[in-house]
Amino acid sequence: MTQTPSYQLLPSGLSDLNQLRAIEKACFPLDAWPLLELIGVLIMPNLVKIKAVVGEKMIGFVGGDAHRFENVGWITTLGVLPQYERLGIASALLDQCEQKMQMPVVKLTVRRSNLSAQTLYFGRGYQQIDIWKAYYEGGEDGLILQKKL
Repeated sequence: MTQTPSYQLLPSGLSDLNQLRAIEKACFPLDAWPLLELIGVLIMPNLVKIKAVVGEKMIGFVGGDAHRFENVGWITTLGVLPQYERLGIASALLDQCEQKMQMPVVKLTVRRSNLSAQTLYFGRGYQQIDIWKAYYEGGEDGLILQKKL
């Protein structure tokens, strides 16, 4: 069994742009966010943005958007570098993002083929509530998952 490295969860900001781009490209080769969207997520004041770091290296990131008028939080992205997967880091990022958004319901979208992410989400109490047809690049469906906190 691989030992979990000593990591910290910290707020993320614009100075993390290059490392976040690397994580997006490694985790989502077809769906990595464009540069302008990454800048936006890092500078918008009302979004939750948390990074997992080992030393100075960002190894994971989660973004959350609390829609206060709807009482729903959306996990906008969650990625952990492949060499750090299955060590509990994604779960820790997800938990902290849910807490920071302070919403009674949290939703997210996941590729139909991304079974490892689905395993994580279902294991954390999410349930499928909808399908967005051809949502992702290449025409793949997005599964809409929801968790009531």
